[in-house]
Amino acid sequence: MSLKWILRGMVAILAVAALTLLAVQIGARRPPAPAMAQGGPGGPFTLVDASGRPFTQEDLKGGWNIIFFGFTFCPDVCPTTLDTLGRTLDLLGRDKDKVRIIFVSVDPGRDTPEKVGAYLANPAFPKGVVGLTGTPEQVAVVARAYKVFYQKEGEGDAYLINHSSISYLMDPSGQFARVLPYGMSPEDLAGQIRDAMKRG
Repeated sequence: MSLKWILRGMVAILAVAALTLLAVQIGARRPPAPAMAQGGPGGPFTLVDASGRPFTQEDLKGGWNIIFFGFTFCPDVCPTTLDTLGRTLDLLGRDKDKVRIIFVSVDPGRDTPEKVGAYLANPAFPKGVVGLTGTPEQVAVVARAYKVFYQKEGEGDAYLINHSSISYLMDPSGQFARVLPYGMSPEDLAGQIRDAMKRG
C-alpha cells in the first residue's frame, strides 16, 4: 500500500474520532440511549413524590407507566419530553387513562418534593404527571436500576445535569416493556405504546 493511501486512511480515522468527540460534547445534555442489559431496566427503588409520600417499584404495578429522568432546571430536553409525552397520551384515545407519566429527578441537591411538584404544575405540561425525587443515595439507586446516565456540569447554583434522554415504558406488572426514544414523534410513540399493549 502506498504512503499516500496510508496517509489518507489515517486522516479518515482521525476525522471519525474528531466527529465522535464532537458528537459526545454536543450531546452532553442528550446522551445516547444506554445499552440494555439482559432483562432490561428496572428494579427496586424508594423515592418520594411531590407530597413527600414514599413511592417504590411496587407502585408501578396495575397500569402502564412511562418513566422519564430529568431535572426541573433542565433547559430543553425535559420540557420537550414532557410536552411530547402529553401529546402522545392525547393520541391514545380511550387508552390514555391506562398510562401514567413519571418524572424522576436526577438533581436531588435542588429538586425537593415541593420544587418538583411546582415544576410539574406548569399548565404547559400534561396533567397528572407523578414527580419523584429523593436523597442522592436513593437517586443513585434508581438510576443504576434503570441504567440512566447523569452527571453534574458546572459550579454554583446554576449548574446543569447531563442525563439520558430516553423514556421507559413499563407494563402493568412493573416490568420493562420497551424504550421510547427522545425525538420520536407523538404519533410514533403512541404507535409503540399501542403495540406494547397488544402484546400484553
